[in-house]
Amino acid sequence: MATSTRADGAYNPLIGESVSGPTSTFDDRRRLAGFIIGPVAFAAVLLVPLGLRPDQQTLAAIMALVVTYWVSEAIPVPAAALVGLTLCALLGVAPATEVLAGFATPTVFLFIGSFMLARAMTEHGLDRRFALRVLSLPRVAGSTWGTLVAFGAVAALLSAFISNTAATAMLLPIGVGIVAIYGRLMGTDSAGSGTGTARLGTALMLMIAYSASVGGLLTPIGSPPNLLGRGFLEDQAGVSLPFLRWMLIAAPIVAVTLLVLFAVLIALNRPEARAIPGASEYCAAQRRALGRLSTGERNTLICFLIAVGLWLLPGIVGLIAGESSAAYAEVRARLDEGIVALVAASLLFLLPLDRRARSFTLDWRQAVRIDWGTIILFGAGIAFGSLLSSTGLAALIGAGLAGSLGSAGPLALTFLAVLAAILVSETTSNTASVGIVVPVVISLAGALGVDPAVPGLAAVFGASFGFMLPVSTPPNAIVYGSGMVPITRMIRSGIVFDLVGAGLITIGVTVMAGIVGVR
Repeated sequence: MATSTRADGAYNPLIGESVSGPTSTFDDRRRLAGFIIGPVAFAAVLLVPLGLRPDQQTLAAIMALVVTYWVSEAIPVPAAALVGLTLCALLGVAPATEVLAGFATPTVFLFIGSFMLARAMTEHGLDRRFALRVLSLPRVAGSTWGTLVAFGAVAALLSAFISNTAATAMLLPIGVGIVAIYGRLMGTDSAGSGTGTARLGTALMLMIAYSASVGGLLTPIGSPPNLLGRGFLEDQAGVSLPFLRWMLIAAPIVAVTLLVLFAVLIALNRPEARAIPGASEYCAAQRRALGRLSTGERNTLICFLIAVGLWLLPGIVGLIAGESSAAYAEVRARLDEGIVALVAASLLFLLPLDRRARSFTLDWRQAVRIDWGTIILFGAGIAFGSLLSSTGLAALIGAGLAGSLGSAGPLALTFLAVLAAILVSETTSNTASVGIVVPVVISLAGALGVDPAVPGLAAVFGASFGFMLPVSTPPNAIVYGSGMVPITRMIRSGIVFDLVGAGLITIGVTVMAGIVGVR
């Protein structure tokens, strides 16, 4: 994985420093304002009577402080998360062992293993080789728009069968390499002045992350929220959604959503140039100069292919033997994606570059340079999500959102269900969002005399959205760690895509359920 440097050469929120030159006056004022407003928001929420239990109100106050610091970047973003977790333990929201349990989840180790694999790719230049290969594809080389489309399609297809986290981690170093190549080609114009690739970097990173989350909707095994939500629909609403039926409903929605995503990202983060003259010739020359694979590249490629194969294997077994088979359950239990990432990372320390010199594909000095800030940030995100769930605060939020349109018709109820799932998933995990919102939606639909199949399924789809914050989804956290995505741009792009996505899911599920059927 690339080091955390911002493409615009300004403030890096992961480390809290300017990486190149002074920051803007607006950014300085925003951080100063956030530094002051955060404690004020904390005190206000803590002291104003809200009718909540003490632990719920304390957690709400802490979240007000943390989110303010995240949005304003008043202090480094991972540090703000640590401040919040510390307050949760000190103020009695939960015992310290429960507060810090989020750092022991398999997802955190998926981050660690994937980041080490990405570090090895960067150290040996395999990411650059991959990037040049992608840029050599027809209608991709020299076209920033073509590059965005290519990466979006690949991320979506991968995440249909492996986790969106793994798909993002695989594509991130390749994307960073492409931005670096385009940066060299765009570095000076005819007058010799710099052009930069800040918007291109932001658009490409967000395209990878958002497409991976959207692509996870394509199959029931594409993401854990799909399986959990489908279980709720089967057990509580009698809705049967076999693999093929799910895909028939999801495929048109995913395809249209990806097209809209491309349009949204282009509109909000338009690359500095659409076409880059000379890119095809440059890439061809650079590929020739690379020559054959080095030993380090070959070893890293072996580890990468092992990881991809093991990530894909449970999905393949599920397709062949069925998702209810013992073989699928066994393979899925043993080949946890976090364990697979650690297998690949461990092999990097075992495959030699030079046996006599005892030199290996990755050494510890290289490995410790992975982005620990992002790992801390997402571990804290998991912890906050667990606390929101265990205290019951997330359930109150979900019930309040779902009940705000209690007399709504089927279409309005479906839109509300999607919007509630998206909003809850912004502050807790996508899986937790399904657990909170879908049962409420099913119950509410029954009370209103509405078939729960469509609003329930729409809520499951909506739970995979939530694109505003780095902690909303693992892909968001991974691309934020690249340093190419200012949090303000992620929030702006995420808000727009959340709202547009809510409408697309509502209409798409309603229409496709009528065509395909969900019973």
